[in-house]
Amino acid sequence: MRSRARECAFKLIFASEFGDNETRRAVYRAAELNEEEAEYADRLVALVNGHRDELASILDKYSIGFSEKRMFPVDRSVLLLALAEIMYVEDVPSVVSIDEAVGLVKKYSTEKSAGFVNGLLAAVIAGDKA
Repeated sequence: MRSRARECAFKLIFASEFGDNETRRAVYRAAELNEEEAEYADRLVALVNGHRDELASILDKYSIGFSEKRMFPVDRSVLLLALAEIMYVEDVPSVVSIDEAVGLVKKYSTEKSAGFVNGLLAAVIAGDKA
């Protein structure tokens, strides 16, 4: 259920990278989200938008060699989504957020992105426990 909501939230976050904030209804309609899924997607998008600077700072800290601004937009959007879920959605285990993020980049990004996203998110989780 939440996988479709996450995918829609990713699409909206990705679209916002290019100044497109008009796609919400079309994305939700195409994915046939029910009300609960739409609310969850809205929650994730709001979390990313409300904490973007903090989340970008975390990406900068854990992405070795380049800033989050230099990341491929798909990867950055998925990472922002996963970090928001990991940090602010208490009823979702971190491993689920990571698995969902890896699934999204496998579908929408490059072949190497899955390892990058998995490694960066795992480093964030390990860093929080240190």
